[in-house]
Amino acid sequence: MSHNIIIQEGALIVSDAHFSPSRLELYAFVEALYLEQIQTPQLILMGDIFDALFGSIQYTYEKNQKIIAMLEQISKRVEVIYLEGNHDFNLKAVFSHMKIFPIEQQPISCTYHDKKVYLAHGDFDGPLGYRVYTAIIRNSYILPFLRLIDNLSQHSILNYVYTHLAKKEDCNGFTGFEEFIAQRIEKRYKCDYFIEGHYHQNRKINLKNCIYINLAAFACNQRYFTVKSLEDKELLEEKTFSKG
Repeated sequence: MSHNIIIQEGALIVSDAHFSPSRLELYAFVEALYLEQIQTPQLILMGDIFDALFGSIQYTYEKNQKIIAMLEQISKRVEVIYLEGNHDFNLKAVFSHMKIFPIEQQPISCTYHDKKVYLAHGDFDGPLGYRVYTAIIRNSYILPFLRLIDNLSQHSILNYVYTHLAKKEDCNGFTGFEEFIAQRIEKRYKCDYFIEGHYHQNRKINLKNCIYINLAAFACNQRYFTVKSLEDKELLEEKTFSKG
């Protein structure tokens, strides 16, 4: 299904920053965009930009309010496309000027010049149990109960989640990744490029029906990507953000 998304040359792509009170590296990058020290015609956020940002759960806003405010201002002058991840969802309640795509709309079909490109966070086709779980926690009827439980527990559940996620290692390798991707993507999608995050592998794999790109996690060494001209051999140029 086409979403009429045109990827622009010079667009910036960021995935899996996992921003939280204990992982603040993304803040300086967003601030540089906000102050126009870094300029781009388009910003594509590929999910899990936050470690925990859930629409309708106010406490998760409070933990992230400064960076949310900057991103909202950026989206008023630059096209911002946000693919929800498994750590950040129901975001239409948070951001009013972005093009937001929940998990059920992913992968999204885009064009770049004459190329067909699919974009996804990466967890759109998980096991049945995982899909049931993600549907439940995103459900608009269930979220008020989760918010109530969080408030009554004085945020103990979310604070536990933050503590647990802060200890998580985001930069591990994935044994058998190429075979795993071939089984997921090769027979299901025909395109020029299939780009996703979630797995944090920073790998390009040439499949029969497309070139598959798994993005590096910004949380690992602050890596992000720029969309380059098709005259170049590679579609994406990897960059590392360094404050100052």
